[in-house]
Amino acid sequence: MKTQNQSSPWDAFKTANRFRRAIRHFNATPIPEEEIQALLAEAALAPSSGNLQPYQLHWIRSAPMKAGIAAACNGQKAAATAQALIVVVASPALGRQTARDQLAYVESSSALGENSKAYYRKQIGMFQRILGIGASALWSPLLLLATLLRPCLSLLPISHLGSRHWAARNAIFAAQTLMLAAAAKGIDSCPMEGFSASRVAKQLALPRGAVIPLIIALGYRADDARIEARWRRPLSDMVIPH
Repeated sequence: MKTQNQSSPWDAFKTANRFRRAIRHFNATPIPEEEIQALLAEAALAPSSGNLQPYQLHWIRSAPMKAGIAAACNGQKAAATAQALIVVVASPALGRQTARDQLAYVESSSALGENSKAYYRKQIGMFQRILGIGASALWSPLLLLATLLRPCLSLLPISHLGSRHWAARNAIFAAQTLMLAAAAKGIDSCPMEGFSASRVAKQLALPRGAVIPLIIALGYRADDARIEARWRRPLSDMVIPH
């Protein structure tokens, strides 16, 4: 039973969710490394399609690298004043590697029964086919034609471009989990999209086929950070009951 001084998980979530703001000016207070490691551990628990986790979180720690990434963010104050930067990188290749690793785990696990193993073999095999044959650039013209007729098909994880979009969408789950985890610890964040992806990819020596959905700046809000009343569309516009 909850005591009078204990908050419920719902109350704690609402507090963190309302604390999280896109802060664009951080103060000079460093974030302890163990705190960032804790945030990354929570981000690793985010959901992903088929549990394939087709992303990596590049923790930019060194001052020279941080300065280089910040410069690639086109003058954004959040990047320049952040105490840490997390570059979110996604690619179908990471999903394929995870599928191989996950299948090896399933086959060697003594905790999984045969029915569970059969289920995972089927699921992993399906995703391996989609990310293998389905990721070929040969599908691109067919997908383009299909989306002209049915726009809802544009997000299918097939074709060279579609598989990258799939990986990027999955990476966003981890990014949001990380930002909410940061808020729960009183650490501020700012998701950034306005950066030179080619410059960042070059600095991180990313392989061909990788995409960068966003970069997350972390720090503690400066006294003069601009924090205004939130505006959101009314739920009556956002939520459509059926």
